Amino acid sequence: MNQAIQEQPGTKTTERLLYSPGLEGVIAGESTLCQVDEGEAGLRYRGYAIGDLAEWSRFEEVAHLLLIGHLPTQNELDSFSIRLRSHRVLPEPVQRFVDRLQPGLHPMDVLRTGISLLGLSDPDAQDGSHEANLRKSMRLLSQIPLLIAHSYRVMSGTSTQKQDESPDFAQHLLHLVAGHKHGDIGAAMAQVLNVSLILYAEHEFNASTFAARVTASTLTDLHGAITAAVATLKGPLHGGANEAVASMLIEIGSPERAEAWVREALAQKRRVMGFGHRVLRQGDARSAIIQRHAERLSHLCGDHSWYDIASTIHRIMREEKGLHPNLDFYTAVAYLLMGIPRELSTPLFVCSRITGWCAHVMEQQEHNRLIRPRALYTGPAPRTYEPLDRRP
Repeated sequence: MNQAIQEQPGTKTTERLLYSPGLEGVIAGESTLCQVDEGEAGLRYRGYAIGDLAEWSRFEEVAHLLLIGHLPTQNELDSFSIRLRSHRVLPEPVQRFVDRLQPGLHPMDVLRTGISLLGLSDPDAQDGSHEANLRKSMRLLSQIPLLIAHSYRVMSGTSTQKQDESPDFAQHLLHLVAGHKHGDIGAAMAQVLNVSLILYAEHEFNASTFAARVTASTLTDLHGAITAAVATLKGPLHGGANEAVASMLIEIGSPERAEAWVREALAQKRRVMGFGHRVLRQGDARSAIIQRHAERLSHLCGDHSWYDIASTIHRIMREEKGLHPNLDFYTAVAYLLMGIPRELSTPLFVCSRITGWCAHVMEQQEHNRLIRPRALYTGPAPRTYEPLDRRP
């Protein structure tokens, strides 16, 4: 963090400002939702260690925890799940938009626009109360998977999946984006997807969440804040990283090529996606969790190629750069094994993170202060204005 002295226009005083590029290390607000640290837990949602939540919970329980504030009882979970299932339908204007999509559009651009349309169709659109925002959040949690899956099928020209009535969110989502998976392998895939949804649900003031909170601090509507978050998540330095990891694994193609590929990439100073974290410099506890599940799923599927490629890259990056994988790295392995299209990696991030985003929007607006930081001016010194006819 750098110190700079900036003279304020129109005054005879100077003001000492602290400047941190990218706001790194700056405390920009308070939150009860998520604690990020480098300790054993690594991450806590409202006090609960991420490892315990991933090991024992359904994603719906974590969504309830983030949106409503506590882990549900069985009756509360049943009621919450029933409400989510009741919203598994796209409003007619949104469905018409989806039906007219053309091939070649980026799924995140479609999702951003679709969420704006959902805002126009929401019965609570103009109500900014906590209760209305909670209802809107639950609708979005149910509608976003449908929006992603239906739009992808239209753009790719693939057939529509039969309606899935599974009460389980992860199983329903897996059916939507990858088709029905049978037997024990299908159940294992749904379990791993459930874990990934929990791991992606919330992560403090990351770029997309901060974008949502800045937008919400103007007291605009929830759908507007979520649209800002989706636009931010698209970038390859944030949510788009998981799609980039999948692309990297596909490009490498076989375990035999992995070591030569990554060493060449390092020699040419190309970025190897899926490593390092802006906050978690000593490793991401979430990565270790999803790595175990990706390895287990590889055994169950009888397909070790993706995991072997990833583990080779992991080893070399640790040896050569001292870098640890982040959550996106082994999640890409799991999603490839599930048959999830690479282009849907980042949209699936939204299916999970919508819970954290909406919780942050509500928290921001309930204790609101307009987020308005300052900039360190680095332009020209004061200059005398010259009329147009006198300029050289």
